[in-house]
Amino acid sequence: MKPFNLLLTSLAFASALAAQTITVAAAANMKYAVTDIAQAFTKESGIDVKIITGASGKLTQQIMSGAPYDAFLSADVEFPAKLANGGFTTTPSQVYAFGTLILWSDTGVDLSKGVAIVADPSVKKIAVANPKTAPYGIEAMNAMKFYKVGNAIEGKLIIAESISQVGAYVTTKAVDVGFMAKSIVLSPEMKNVGKWIEVDPKSYNTIDQAMVGLKNGSPENQIGAKKFIRFMSSAKALQILKASGYGLPVKK
Repeated sequence: MKPFNLLLTSLAFASALAAQTITVAAAANMKYAVTDIAQAFTKESGIDVKIITGASGKLTQQIMSGAPYDAFLSADVEFPAKLANGGFTTTPSQVYAFGTLILWSDTGVDLSKGVAIVADPSVKKIAVANPKTAPYGIEAMNAMKFYKVGNAIEGKLIIAESISQVGAYVTTKAVDVGFMAKSIVLSPEMKNVGKWIEVDPKSYNTIDQAMVGLKNGSPENQIGAKKFIRFMSSAKALQILKASGYGLPVKK
């Protein structure tokens, strides 16, 4: 091999070794938005992003058990606060978006009645993310409590592991309706599936979604994670979040 070609090969190898990858744990409602944000971040920073999604509570348990995640985008503020109190974080908890709860169906259910439709005899199965680990599940239960449909939904609830599983139940028509994050139904993959309505925000608590950097990764990745968290407040990231149906925090 010629010396010049050998030099190019060596430089390429060194560059490959230098490539950095951080792992971001994200609440399931962020599945599509965080993918687009990560791509924009990689383009700007050169840092690759591996994304792990799931229920915020389960991800929190994994982090506290030592999972090597570098940043955490939760669906609430409570789980990041829990991690901060336990000494697992490298940054203060910061709200990056406000989620919107919707009711979704792909079985022809008449959603014009709003949440009250879940009490109708025609609705046999209702999917809800597990309220013990998923903030959207908690707020779905609060919405149904607000509309006083508790007695009418007994035996109808199907508890899903996360918002993602609620989506699977709805799209396979395993349930009649499901409580979902607006960000999912606005995604390219789901925007033409079934029909949905926004749940009246007065019927549930504000879904403040917060993020933190984590100590479980390497010192180098902790720096990379802080860069990613800063990028979450960039014009590009905010544009993606807004297009995904999220409310945005007001800059102070």
